[in-house]
Amino acid sequence: MVSPKTRAVLWARGAGRCHYCNTSLIGDYISGNEDANFGFVAHIVADKPTGPRGDPVRSSLLEDDVSNLMLMCYPHHKLIDRDELDQYPEQRLLDMKAGHEERIRILTDVTQDRSSHVLRYGAKIGAHDSPVSFSRVRQAMLPERYPSEGRSIGIGIIGNIATDGEEKFWSVESDNLKRQFQRLIAERIAAREIEHLSVFALGPIPLLVELGSLLGDITPADVYQLHREQAGWRWAENGPRITYVRRRAAEIKPKVALKLGISATVTDDRITSILGDDVSIWSLTVENPNNDIMRYAADLAEYRKQIRCLFDEIKAAHGQSAVINVFPAIPVSCAVETGRVRMPKADLPLVIFDQVPNKGFISRLTIG
Repeated sequence: MVSPKTRAVLWARGAGRCHYCNTSLIGDYISGNEDANFGFVAHIVADKPTGPRGDPVRSSLLEDDVSNLMLMCYPHHKLIDRDELDQYPEQRLLDMKAGHEERIRILTDVTQDRSSHVLRYGAKIGAHDSPVSFSRVRQAMLPERYPSEGRSIGIGIIGNIATDGEEKFWSVESDNLKRQFQRLIAERIAAREIEHLSVFALGPIPLLVELGSLLGDITPADVYQLHREQAGWRWAENGPRITYVRRRAAEIKPKVALKLGISATVTDDRITSILGDDVSIWSLTVENPNNDIMRYAADLAEYRKQIRCLFDEIKAAHGQSAVINVFPAIPVSCAVETGRVRMPKADLPLVIFDQVPNKGFISRLTIG
């Protein structure tokens, strides 16, 4: 017989959810509400020696032991005790119970100051829309952060008939981004409704830099990266780090270019073919650029540091009247951070170029 106290402890540890499928057990035999989704107290080692996984000695000893009990919905209670009994030995159920209760512990340990408003930005890339699912992105936040609201803040034009290869696309998308940001984000920041943002963004690089410039560095924000291998937004926890290579221009010339070769290589001749030979080329590159390189939050933090230093060095070398022409081959998270670290009143304006197939780099947006 399972005592009321033990049932209450089990209910708390499982957060009122099935240990098997995480279904919320709204109605249950514990609370007495039998009109909704039933919750059953299931024994791992049966309370009788003749029951499922029963034992002549341990059954009676573990009958009222919360470590031997699981909350189950009816289908899965029936599954583990009758339909597929042979597939659910004691150790498998113990592992299932431990995993579920650890997830609940992590979630309930998150305090109020770890809440964050979720910002999703999805502009078009080529001919394809790029929506960012709230159900996917919120999983990447846990356990460090959790959504402040049951919905996200979405910005973007889904269904714009123009593509990023057309000039009109940029004026429409840039204006849309600014207007929606002001209405959905900036006003709520000013009213102190938003104190932290978790940013999940996909789109053409110049627009992501502009998004970052709108966000700025005043409101704390975590910027995430969509990964191809082990697809998803969650940052990896360990592995080889990125080694950045920051280079000053060989000599000071009238024009300024900054090449960012993180996800691909940008050669100098692609820049001089556009700006001419009277250009000073500064650069931030990596040893082995690739399109899935940004996998660790620490690497993105280091990118912020490096690009911040470059902005300062370029201004010191070229003076306040210079303009930085940016030629980016960077992950989306780096694009957002490039805009965020720029200080509107102190840093030089940025002209952001975009790679167009069969045409090379084309100037798209000016920031500042």
